[in-house]
Order: sequence, then C-alpha cells, then structure tokens
Amino acid sequence: MKATLPAFVALACVFALGCTKDEKPRGDLPPPAPSGAGSTSTTGAGPSACANGGGEVKDPVSAAFFPKTEAGYCVDPQGETRTYGERGKYSMDEVCTTAFDGECEVYKRYGLKRVVSFRYADGSGKGATVDVVVSQFADVGGAFGLYTMRLVAGDPVDPSTPRVLEVAPKGAPTGGLGAIGTGRAYVWRGNMVAELQYNNDRETPSQLKASSEAALSAIGKSIAQKLPEETGMPASARLLPDEMRIANGVQFFMKEPFGWKNVGPTTVGYYKDGDRRWRTLAVAPLDEAQAKDVMKTLKARPGSIPVAGAGEEAVHVLNPGESGGPKVEVLVARKGAIVIGIADEENAIKAAAPEKQQAARLTKDEAIAKAKAALDRAAALPAAKPATAPSAAKP
Repeated sequence: MKATLPAFVALACVFALGCTKDEKPRGDLPPPAPSGAGSTSTTGAGPSACANGGGEVKDPVSAAFFPKTEAGYCVDPQGETRTYGERGKYSMDEVCTTAFDGECEVYKRYGLKRVVSFRYADGSGKGATVDVVVSQFADVGGAFGLYTMRLVAGDPVDPSTPRVLEVAPKGAPTGGLGAIGTGRAYVWRGNMVAELQYNNDRETPSQLKASSEAALSAIGKSIAQKLPEETGMPASARLLPDEMRIANGVQFFMKEPFGWKNVGPTTVGYYKDGDRRWRTLAVAPLDEAQAKDVMKTLKARPGSIPVAGAGEEAVHVLNPGESGGPKVEVLVARKGAIVIGIADEENAIKAAAPEKQQAARLTKDEAIAKAKAALDRAAALPAAKPATAPSAAKP
C-alpha cells in the first residue's frame, strides 16, 4: 500500500474564536511537497544508497544541522537540496509553487524567511525515504506558532493528535520540542521548525506505522540536537502551568488571540483533571502598564463583567460560539504585568449530552481558584530574557 503524504493539521480556532478576521477556519493543510528531486516515489533508494556514506545537504547555511547518516538512513545521494528565501537558490515566491503544496500563506503569516528541503534514503534497500523540510522564521514566536498549530487541530485528547517526541538531550537546559504521528514528525527549536515525512510504497499500513516510528524518531531527535541553541519558548508559554496539561496541548498566537483586539502574543494550554477539562491562557505584556491596557480592552467587550477575588483585577468575558458552537466563558485576571485566563473547554461541552453541557463548564469558584493559582505560579518564576532567534541560525 502506498504511503501518501497525510495532510497537516488545520489552523484551528481555539475557544471557537481563535481566528482573526483574516484567519478563517480551513480544512486540513496540505504538507510541504517532497524535497527537490525526490518525490514520494522511492525509486533509486536501493541498498547501495548509503554504501559510500550517502550524499550531502548542499547548503552551506544549514548543512551542519543535519546528520549525514542516522539509523540506517543517509542523505539521499540522488536527491536535491532546495533552498528558498534568504541566501537561497529560489525566491520566497517560488516556495508557494515548488516547495509547499498550497497554503504557503500560512507560513508567511508566521514570518517565514527561509526554507531548505532534502531527502533521506534507507540504506537497507527496503524502499523507504524521509522527506525533510526545515522552515526558518523571523523570530522564535513565529516558529513556535507554526509548530503548535501542527499539534492542535481539534480536541487534543483525540488519538490522532501527534504524540510527544522527546528530542532534548538529557540534562540539557533547552533542546526544543518534538511531536510524532504515523508517518510524520515535527521538531521545533528556536526560530526553526523541521517537518519530516516518511514514505514507503512497499509497506502495509501496520508495517509503515512501525517503520516510520523508528525512522522519524531517530532522525527527528538528531536534527533537534543539531539545530542552533535557542533561548526558550515565548514568554507567555513559560507562564503556563505544566501540571495537568494534556500532552502537546498548547497553541501560541502571535497577535489578536481569539479575535481580541489589542491583546498581544498569547499561549493557550489544554488541561484535564479527571472528568474536568479547561483551558488556561497566558499573556505576557512587556510591563504592568501594558497588562492594564489588555484588561481595559477586555472589560470594554460587550457583556464583560468585572469579577472580584482573583488577582489585582479580573473580568468575565463571554464569547459567542462559532458556527453554532457553544458560548465560551473566560475569566481573565491580572497580577502585575502577568495576565492569565481560565476558559471553558469547548470540546468537552460539545461532547457532553445537552442536559450535561452546563455541568461541563467550570464554576465561577473553580475558575477563580485556578486563575489565582496560575497567577501565583507565574509571578514566582524567575525573570527570563525575551526569546530571540539564535544568531547562529541567521543566514
């Protein structure tokens, strides 16, 4: 059975309102096209492919980021390295026609600057290849946003959600993040995202699942550890609690999260404790004055109500559901320059029977308690330098 390129996940609208006016819900995003001379066909990936150590990634800017050989695979000596954008062979406009199979504007929205693509071949002669597309963005936020978009297309507890791929070396203070699903894997580090696609037209689905897991895990980890060091996640992502967060349940918005004007970069986490589910959002303005401005903006929204008992100020925001979905209630609280929100989990409300949907929402007391705990935790964190693109990764 031929292993086709599965579609990448959709740019989901969290809280049923995560889209800005020009960011409409869309269907599955097509993946990047296979690299260069290598299509999904495995022709040429015979047992002699790696006999002489394989080929080379012919890009002086990024060649050091990729292992020449890994887990029986090697850079395909018959493949082509394609580069786009800054110091690339092709222009950024051509990335839309020859590198990404549709929806390249999504990448550009996150600040895409450069793309390199190539292919690994299986040296054992079993017919497998791994296509690699590495996108470099203007900053860490853009890369992290694209990466997290891949993780959350719907309900993060769905079995189809990519699983965590541990990519950081043991003991390393930083090392990026990874996720893996059948036939595909993603790696984020600094201002770069690597997307890996396993192909083999000789394997059954069950064989492909096992083979892709082994190949993508090994190659993905190796690439992650070779990408330039980074300074960590965006500030808002570091403010989210780890406890009870669903694996890979995180999504980063560069601006105007949930359609909220004048609200800056925001990270949303998905949480579960027994049968209780909720979302926590974190905003990290530059200073207390900006945090107060965020609260002022939310208090001005129609239907918003001030709430006592959480932080230095708090507001209850009611957002209409999208496409007939349930309304979502969000309690947003501020402490100093930190803004934290606790929201209903729309997926849980939708999954509940009509008579149980209200019970699937957080109570006011639950939301206040969670907001206070998250604010206290965030306020106790050591100050971190803003995440920036590593200089070594700049072309």
